[in-house]
Amino acid sequence: MNKKRKSSLVGAVEAGGTKFVCAVGTGPNEFLARTQFPTGRSPARLLEKVAAWLKEREREHGALTALGVASFGPVDLDKASPTYGHITTTPKPGWKNAEIVGALRRAFPHIPIGFDTDVNGAALGERRWGAARGLDDFVYVTVGTGIGGGGMARGKLLHGLVHPEMGHIAMPRLPGDPFEGVCPFHGRCWEGLCSGPAIARRAGQAAESLPPDHPAWDYAIYYMASALVSLTCVLSPKRIILGGSVRKAGRLGEQRFFERVRKSFREIMAGYIASPALTENGLANFIVPPGLGDNAGVCGAMALARAARGPA
Repeated sequence: MNKKRKSSLVGAVEAGGTKFVCAVGTGPNEFLARTQFPTGRSPARLLEKVAAWLKEREREHGALTALGVASFGPVDLDKASPTYGHITTTPKPGWKNAEIVGALRRAFPHIPIGFDTDVNGAALGERRWGAARGLDDFVYVTVGTGIGGGGMARGKLLHGLVHPEMGHIAMPRLPGDPFEGVCPFHGRCWEGLCSGPAIARRAGQAAESLPPDHPAWDYAIYYMASALVSLTCVLSPKRIILGGSVRKAGRLGEQRFFERVRKSFREIMAGYIASPALTENGLANFIVPPGLGDNAGVCGAMALARAARGPA
């Protein structure tokens, strides 16, 4: 490894609800090592494994200059709070009030640790290396086991009272739809209707195995488009990046899924916002898949590490 690259080496942890993806490197095209661990129900035990793996990589490749953690949430991002760096009210068994940053800080006391939501991290990664390059105002949404959204306004990651919880916005009910959703907090929120588990509960089988003409897709696509219209009206982003496993849409296919979401978006928006970006042709560049693909989350964690470290 050359000296410049070694001085830029960072660790990245994409802390997901299903798995933790860990990497060491300098950017999306320079991963020196990568692994993953099932999230499970024991935060302390898992974070010990993560720290041990990162320590081993330091012995192989050199000292890390920073660490980035992009975590599922909700999380406490207030550095003045006694629970900064904790996951808070998640329904995931074993993870309510779990300490994340403190556990890693004890293992790596001398380097900066960047911490944010998984979707804000992915947004930062997409801006640095992916589909949001050159944009100061955009939204990144992931749709998988859950739904989360992050993004930027005027070049700054979206924060505030806590952080965006876009997946829990209330949704309209299509006439004749009896499904009550799967969210344990809100039932029929966006996550409760369009996440992978929601589609599976409605259809009685996993989304990836649904035939293209299954009616569950009609509901999911309508509610997905409706939520994206709401985000567009509230935040006025210049692009919406739609990531996560559900976007691949199983047998329906990613391309057809995006085509149908864009079409439904136009119908629901009904021409209200006059912008070339929201025309039939413009939407192909407005609602897009992540430029980093399935690496958006771990690259986001790497971007958080680089931001925490500052210029190398």
